[in-house]
Amino acid sequence: MAYDPGAIDATLAAAVGDEPALIAELRMAFVDSAERAIATIEAATDDAGWALGTARLKGLAASFGAIRLMALASEAAAVPHDAEMLRKLRRAVARL
Repeated sequence: MAYDPGAIDATLAAAVGDEPALIAELRMAFVDSAERAIATIEAATDDAGWALGTARLKGLAASFGAIRLMALASEAAAVPHDAEMLRKLRRAVARL
């Protein structure tokens, strides 16, 4: 699955206009929040915790127009505690 970090920048530009510094700051905030959501998923001790983390990541991705990350988070919700899925999520965020 390919990821398009440009889509996030386009969404941010539509929201804040041509403000490269603000776009960069918001992008960093997005990545930081996505990493925290993945940490929540990773730390989940039960299916409910996993579901909460994947829902948080999916909502965050939707807010920033990261459609492919949103779809991956939806996939992850269906396979609680799957180590390979967790690796996929980490790689997807690292590519942003």
